[in-house]
Amino acid sequence: MTGDGTNDYSPALAQADVAVPMNTGTQAAKEAGNMVDLDSNPTKLIEIVEIGKPVLMTRGLLTTFSIANDVAKYFAIVPAAFATTYPQLRVLDVMHLASPSPSSAILSAVIFNALIIVFLIPLAFKGVKYRALGAASLLRRNLLIYGLGGILLPFPFIKLIDMALTALGWS
Repeated sequence: MTGDGTNDYSPALAQADVAVPMNTGTQAAKEAGNMVDLDSNPTKLIEIVEIGKPVLMTRGLLTTFSIANDVAKYFAIVPAAFATTYPQLRVLDVMHLASPSPSSAILSAVIFNALIIVFLIPLAFKGVKYRALGAASLLRRNLLIYGLGGILLPFPFIKLIDMALTALGWS
């Protein structure tokens, strides 16, 4: 929603998901909006969308990747931490970590988490490029890349880190 607040736009601006009042508008409109167009130029809305869409997509993709990544890390942590008390949880040990020690599995997952954050920082700063696709195909594509990638990526790397920790005698 955009407006200047002169014809009762302020209540509409207050209820809008994204409200952009004009700088030449009323004070009530400026207070009701999310951001103010300082140039009072409605064509700025196109720039707002062009900037906002990739930012929103990047946030969503990083969140999707992080949640999927956390789910995968639980396959290392939960069996290692609780399998002695609940032997049924050994079924979740799909990585067959080298060390039977819970500390090695947990340390491997923590090290992987620290490394993956370092690699995600450039992606967060750069952002993802917006492609004009339909919402369903864009969601499907991004879930495939970031969701499935977030689940599959940790398994080999946590296994490699665990093997390295075991070889170094840290298990």
